[in-house]
Amino acid sequence: MGTIERLWVKRFAGGPMDPVDELEIALGTGIVGNADQKPPRHVTILSAERWERVCDELGEDVDPVLRRANVVVRGLDLVDSRGRELALGGARLVIRGETRPCRLMEESHAGLQAALDADWGGGAYAEVVAAGTVRVGDAALLLT
Repeated sequence: MGTIERLWVKRFAGGPMDPVDELEIALGTGIVGNADQKPPRHVTILSAERWERVCDELGEDVDPVLRRANVVVRGLDLVDSRGRELALGGARLVIRGETRPCRLMEESHAGLQAALDADWGGGAYAEVVAAGTVRVGDAALLLT
């Protein structure tokens, strides 16, 4: 079992990632107030441990906000998790795929796109199957 370490909302396309302590996740649309609300990418999730390996590879401590994910979890391995159900706080999601790093990662920090390329380093994206509230410190668990 893992825990939720950090949460962000993106208010508009291309906009900044705003840190929050709590998210409301709705069925059919994803994170309430988030710009990206199209299935199957309702929520993006990043592994804290994988991010730490990226920072080691880059040789510096890079803020995970640059990855532009909505959720950072600790204690979960997201590698090859496609199709698995994920409990985040009171919400349930199904992981639909790997979030591949794009040129925006490179634009935000030199070398970041390549460092995120292996082992689901860019994290995963998921579709909501049960609405709920998600808070920093809540449990995160891969169910199936």
